[in-house]
Amino acid sequence: MGMLHYYNFPETEMFVFDEFLICQIREGAEIHPEYNEKLNKVIQKHFTGKNMVYISNRVNSYSVNPLTYVETERIPNLIAIAMIPETELMKKNAEFERDFFDKPYEIFDSLSKAIQWAHTIVKD
Repeated sequence: MGMLHYYNFPETEMFVFDEFLICQIREGAEIHPEYNEKLNKVIQKHFTGKNMVYISNRVNSYSVNPLTYVETERIPNLIAIAMIPETELMKKNAEFERDFFDKPYEIFDSLSKAIQWAHTIVKD
């Protein structure tokens, strides 16, 4: 289960694996619905014809327009989101953002737990 590809975009880093991708948004970035165009291109390039999970490793402080999730939900083979917030404030933000995404969305306290969950979701 090694990393397949790495993307270094101005606002984020993406690490692509077999069943999921891990995204680390950069400090101070502002994420808006248009971000999904870039995300969808990466997903369709690496996950065409198979389901996948988006894992957000929140190690930096940044802002997300909650309407971004409405667009993210429309990516057909993105079946779930896992969040790993680093601080209590990040966790509260992730809990608020969950209301805008109508697919499985879980919050974890470690990357390893999020990855285990992603494997389970993809297999089901």
